[in-house]
Amino acid sequence: MYPNDVHIAYYIGAAILGLLVGQFVDWMNVRLPEYKKVFSKDIIKAYKEKFKPNYILMFLTAIIYVTLIYIYGIKDTLIANLNLIQYMILVPMLLSAFVIDYKLQIIPNRLNLTIFEVGVVFTFIYGISNIAISINMVLGMLAGAGIFLLITLLGGLFYGKEAMGFGDVKLMGALGLYLGLSNIIIITILAFLIGAVLSIILLVTKIKKTDEYIPFGPFIVIATFISIYIPIDVIRNVLLQIFTLGLYQ
Repeated sequence: MYPNDVHIAYYIGAAILGLLVGQFVDWMNVRLPEYKKVFSKDIIKAYKEKFKPNYILMFLTAIIYVTLIYIYGIKDTLIANLNLIQYMILVPMLLSAFVIDYKLQIIPNRLNLTIFEVGVVFTFIYGISNIAISINMVLGMLAGAGIFLLITLLGGLFYGKEAMGFGDVKLMGALGLYLGLSNIIIITILAFLIGAVLSIILLVTKIKKTDEYIPFGPFIVIATFISIYIPIDVIRNVLLQIFTLGLYQ
């Protein structure tokens, strides 16, 4: 069987890998907020003593990995597979950022730094074949961090408190290395739109109170996943239709 011209063995391998990575994400979600090493000598012993399988994260990650294989396919060269590889590495870190920020209202510096470090590696690799791609990624990093830093500073100036956490600033800067300049701007708009809609739902359903802090990191993660699965041109056109009330042709 060759769904989307990819041998079924790749899908099986991606599913198994996803199950393992999903459980590892659960381990990350506990270790990172406690400022403990994710990779340590006692990982097996500590895991056996304290952890049980997190089936939700395991199956979610497996589904994500399988669908990534289906969408991006398996190409003949390393460069041609870079998008698939970088997203498969990014996925567990995005899931961890979502869970930790939603539960604890923080995005650990170690997590943001790892996302950034991996992004730098891929920026360098892309630059070997096309320097313009690397330049676009660096500009994406500057734009992503710059926009959110500006929002944070303006919030402090006008309201006397942070409108955006610095963890969000760092996350957007790191993600800019994966998405590039124009894409990170689209993702920013999409994240705010998703944030507005979901915040209203959370308040109306009383899951969150009006005076309760709603972390923005999960909205960034959702917007990033949408950009991974849906072509950015399609997202751009949808946003234009929304903000022009359907007048854009």
